[in-house]
Amino acid sequence: MAKTNIVDWKTITDFVVDSFVGYGIPRKDAEICADVLLESDKRGIESHGVNRFKPIYLDRIKAGIQNAVTNLEIVKETETTAVIDGHNGMGQVIGHTAMTMAIEKAKKYGMGMVVVRNSCHYGIAGYYTTMATKAGCIGMTGTNARPSVAPTHGVEGMFGTNPFTIGVPTDEAFDFNFDCATSITQNGKVEYYERIGEEVHPGTIIDTNGNAVEGDAGAALRQIRGGTAALTTLGGIGEDLAGYKGYGFALAVEFFSSILQDGAYGKDLDGKDENGNIRPYHLGHWFIAIDTNHFLGEDIARKKAGDICRSMRDSKKAPGAERIYTAGEKEYEIGIARESGVPINESVQKEIIQIRDELGLTQYKFPWED
Repeated sequence: MAKTNIVDWKTITDFVVDSFVGYGIPRKDAEICADVLLESDKRGIESHGVNRFKPIYLDRIKAGIQNAVTNLEIVKETETTAVIDGHNGMGQVIGHTAMTMAIEKAKKYGMGMVVVRNSCHYGIAGYYTTMATKAGCIGMTGTNARPSVAPTHGVEGMFGTNPFTIGVPTDEAFDFNFDCATSITQNGKVEYYERIGEEVHPGTIIDTNGNAVEGDAGAALRQIRGGTAALTTLGGIGEDLAGYKGYGFALAVEFFSSILQDGAYGKDLDGKDENGNIRPYHLGHWFIAIDTNHFLGEDIARKKAGDICRSMRDSKKAPGAERIYTAGEKEYEIGIARESGVPINESVQKEIIQIRDELGLTQYKFPWED
């Protein structure tokens, strides 16, 4: 396993914000981008945190396939709905704006839905459902992504990892927040495995001959990028463990991410033009907020949701199992455990130093430099 060092939250937050600003992102937007990015690390979701800071955001800005300044356009709006064109700006800024609109519509009319086209990677989907639950709303969101997942009985990457995420307000210290891809694993997790030297988990990737890909994560990632392997849907290869269910959920997310906003889908999200040159990914997102006060009230909803979660955790456990969890609980506990800061692995440490030196942010010195 790769060696890690802890960086306190203020230092890493200030550094990420200053770096985003150094790449041309307005400071207010940079603060939103940093908040989404680092919230992932606070929840223990390393696949979407500082591990992706440089390759997914800064490198794409530098390559000209993502705009540092976000000029989103409201294409159509009604009392309860809106269609946004993100014009390839920062996905976190677009996502934050869209969910804010959905919540405001829900608070006024009971429900709100906002869909987005021409966006970029928006970070962890659970960030946006948390925005909703904090406002006393049930929140849902999803996004399509570059094609790297094969349909059931297929071996070609036809759609993305397509997270289907839902948040429900509870009366506990943490809300219910179910945030996961509709594939068994995701590209970011395989990238993270490569960084820390962990091998591919069996059954999560399939090659063009229909065989499970195992071993070196870096090699598997190159196969996926080269089109000779694909991720598998929830349930895994074939139908024996219901891989078709993950396939169905993935297409539901694809529909919500494209048909209401006339957005790109599937192979058109591979980030390449007809000549093989890189281009913006043109991702689509969707955001739903349901205000509990338009039903029987937030207090009742929170109490009932809490009761349901507690009943799950208090049920009979399997032999050898210490606990039963509900979604959002582990992330909450990781957040407490990480109050002192974020663990940074050696690979990301090098990237951080590279960014610091490139931008001349000499005020920053990190623990691994001692």
